[in-house]
Amino acid sequence: MRLIILGPPGAGKGTQAARIAERLGIPAISTGDIFRANIKNGTALGKQVQEILAAGKYVPDEVTNAIVRDRLMQDDAGKGFLLDGYPRTQAQVAELDAMLAEGGHQLDAVLELTADTDEVVARLLKRAELEGRADDTEEVIRHRQEVYVEETAPLAAIYRERGLLRPVDGMGDVDTVTARLENALGA
Repeated sequence: MRLIILGPPGAGKGTQAARIAERLGIPAISTGDIFRANIKNGTALGKQVQEILAAGKYVPDEVTNAIVRDRLMQDDAGKGFLLDGYPRTQAQVAELDAMLAEGGHQLDAVLELTADTDEVVARLLKRAELEGRADDTEEVIRHRQEVYVEETAPLAAIYRERGLLRPVDGMGDVDTVTARLENALGA
């Protein structure tokens, strides 16, 4: 299966993507994880991304598109994948469509985790404390929520029009949300 998981930052996408991908035997591909690994390793990309994230902004499309294209070309993604954190913009949707078309593929479904904004902010502040994420202040977190609504939420409309969108309530314990996602996929 070729899947996307959408939802605001802190909705549980990473946790759920890993669980669903493991059950389906496909890689969970997180642009955020790729960026954080580059930051941790002090690469040129990592330094560039760190500055952008510290300001609460998204990484530019051209950088993100190149990273995703490279990752989708790897052998383990040949039979499917679950993208987490990509696409985030309409231009990225078009780029992903082109990438898939080149291989004669298309998306199977787009899962959308829905969550209460205040609950998500509380989750992210707790995660920031536990993981030492200096970029996750309440102000930056709330700004990312606003950016998500402005830039990424409209993607749900695109995928709804294509008949691919499957909204799933992201509130509740991890196992309950996983069960909802599996149900949405008919898995």
